[in-house]
Amino acid sequence: MKLISHSLSYAGISLLAVLFAVSSCSKSDDYSDMHEPGYEYEGLASADGSSENGSPGNGTDDTNHGNTQAGIVTAGEWKDLTHWDFWSKLMLGETFSSMSGYWEFFTNNRVAVKVVDEQGSPLPGVKVKLLSGDRGANTIWETVTDNHGQADCWIGLFQLTTKFAADQLRVSLNDEMMDGHPVVCAWDSLLQSVPVNNYVLTTSKSVSAQADIAFVVDATGSMADEINFLKQDLVDIINKVKSVRSGMNMRTAALFYRDEGDEYLTRLNNFTNDVDKTANFVEKQFAEGGGDYPEAVHTALERMLQDLSWDEKARTRIAFLILDAPAHYEDAVIRSLHHSIENCARQGIIIIPVAASGVDKNTEFMLRFFANATGGTYVFLTDDSGVGFSHLAASVGEYKVELLNNLLIRLIEQYTE
Repeated sequence: MKLISHSLSYAGISLLAVLFAVSSCSKSDDYSDMHEPGYEYEGLASADGSSENGSPGNGTDDTNHGNTQAGIVTAGEWKDLTHWDFWSKLMLGETFSSMSGYWEFFTNNRVAVKVVDEQGSPLPGVKVKLLSGDRGANTIWETVTDNHGQADCWIGLFQLTTKFAADQLRVSLNDEMMDGHPVVCAWDSLLQSVPVNNYVLTTSKSVSAQADIAFVVDATGSMADEINFLKQDLVDIINKVKSVRSGMNMRTAALFYRDEGDEYLTRLNNFTNDVDKTANFVEKQFAEGGGDYPEAVHTALERMLQDLSWDEKARTRIAFLILDAPAHYEDAVIRSLHHSIENCARQGIIIIPVAASGVDKNTEFMLRFFANATGGTYVFLTDDSGVGFSHLAASVGEYKVELLNNLLIRLIEQYTE
């Protein structure tokens, strides 16, 4: 069930609908040709049992139209890490169960961690390691606590693991071994609350009052129906970033990507304190190329990690990943995705996907996995604005429909407070 919590003006949107043009890689109804593991494209019944297929969008295509404005695109948000019973139900049922093996993404062994100081205040930037074996000889997972002192470790994230020696698990914080063995949380649709492993750290390294915020955007032709609206929202968000936390140094970056054989694979503007530079770069980008459904998502993540100058001392590191198509389904690509997600977690880079029109259930699962593994949340565009082609209803519970630019600003506030 979705709750409409905004007011919209549709002036100008209907005019754009009249100017409708098909993009170079249109989001058509040919999803049946995709390498989907047998999933039918339909919305999941919501928490109250009603259908959430959603009404179709009006097909507005903003290709070649520069008269768009911010504050029109609508979206919802759902965090699986805080709705673990719901995520478990999806994984144990028919919705996503087959997709874990397909992408080799497994979240069935979660170790939730919270770290505070002696006064009970959350400690961000703490390096967390989940270890096993004699004296913690083997590192299973590495991550970093977020601004709320929280982090999640995983056992067998890329290989289905149903048996492990729980009495050999240990947690270290900033390389200091903690007492006891952590509790592991499996998929459990009846779970009332996730068991959290709480730790008190008497000594910790300080983090800087800085946030690194990157926008990674699919710029292939299939994004043409809404990319100009998204660009204006991004420019609006970038211009507002400085005012979110007046006492915090906010750096922004942007990386646009396409696919093999296109004019370019990635094009970026590195982290800067000058929001105008990032905004000007975003405004110059446009959608073109592609040609098939999957895109170079794995290359975008690789370049995001390698070519953007992330500050490891920053209090918050966020990557908004805006796209409408999955990665290519190839062994080398899947290995690359695993490696990038593992590195994002190790560096404390939180991925917040934003799913545009054209996303199918296969892509939705991939994006929600990215978010879960890195401490993020899932954002999905909705049909409420009338912008773009129809958006597939997300398999989530009750959520609020918000203006996308307001929603992303809210998330930036939440992850930097």
